[in-house]
Amino acid sequence: MGADARGGAAGAAEGGAGTLTGYRGRVYALVRDALRALGPLTHAADVGAGEGWYAKHLVLDGVVKLCTAVEIRRRAVTYVEPVLYDGRRLPLPDQSCDLVYAIDVVHHAPDPFALLDELARVSSRYILLKDHTHGGPLGWAALAIMDEIGNRRFGIPSPGTYQRDWAWIPRLASRGFALRSMIHPAPCHTGVMGALTSRLQFVAVFERTHAD
Repeated sequence: MGADARGGAAGAAEGGAGTLTGYRGRVYALVRDALRALGPLTHAADVGAGEGWYAKHLVLDGVVKLCTAVEIRRRAVTYVEPVLYDGRRLPLPDQSCDLVYAIDVVHHAPDPFALLDELARVSSRYILLKDHTHGGPLGWAALAIMDEIGNRRFGIPSPGTYQRDWAWIPRLASRGFALRSMIHPAPCHTGVMGALTSRLQFVAVFERTHAD
């Protein structure tokens, strides 16, 4: 299930994503602009979509025509009805989406590399990741604190499997995806919080260069 371009009129009435304030609004603006640089996108998969807020607004803003939301459980409130899966193999065929994206999701996976492999399997053209990176114990500790504060109320586990020293880039390269663009540091927070954490945040787009 997913959001599609038939929601465009409603999007105009709602003003798309509206005023882009707060963490989610700033992340959305970064993601939206990175994707618009790719040109027309037909079918996207939002992996770890949560309530489907990003999927809904990327369609309403005309960034993608259709977006399938994928989750391990349904939220009580949803903007886009998700396709549920077991947390291991995504319920989508090989190379069935021209874009697969995951926003603050991969570091929650018990095995981030296995999830990256699944993103690469499903994407025919692009992968977008909004996530974290660090260079050592202090960065890891900062991310662990941020994760606990941000996700405790949702009951989302934080296994601490954060990317260190850009280890995910060679993994995706081994699956046929080259880094196309990178926003780092990524200004997801403002003020003091931004000064302390922007270097831990990134938005990256990868492009398929050859078959796995």
